[in-house]
Amino acid sequence: MKTTESRFSKCMYFSSGALARKIEKLAIESWKKIDLSPSHAYLLLMVLEDPGMQPGALADELQLSPSTITRLIEKLEEKKLVIRTTEGKLTNVYPTPRGKELLPQMKQCLAEFNERFGSVLGKEESTKLIHNINRITDKL
Repeated sequence: MKTTESRFSKCMYFSSGALARKIEKLAIESWKKIDLSPSHAYLLLMVLEDPGMQPGALADELQLSPSTITRLIEKLEEKKLVIRTTEGKLTNVYPTPRGKELLPQMKQCLAEFNERFGSVLGKEESTKLIHNINRITDKL
């Protein structure tokens, strides 16, 4: 059944959830080549771009709770892609050499996801949708 045919199609909760699940499926397919979930991949991308980031900054940027960030970091540590260091009360997250090696493949996965998403909606519509989602999210 199409989402527009559902009895809940006029409900923001239902419609946004349906969209999120479909986008998540596209993202999972794009990132499975490197055996990372989208959340793990975006966290690793951030640490690659800004080595030494603190978990609180990662949580803010990724819009996730600190406990979720901790779990994501632990999983990336198990895969030997990041390491945490402690300096006094501060914890910093750094990519490992193995994590750094993944960067070209990660860029490919990100480009593939954007291309797949963009090919469904068109580039202009995709850009507008992302802008509107961000604007609405900021209001909430």
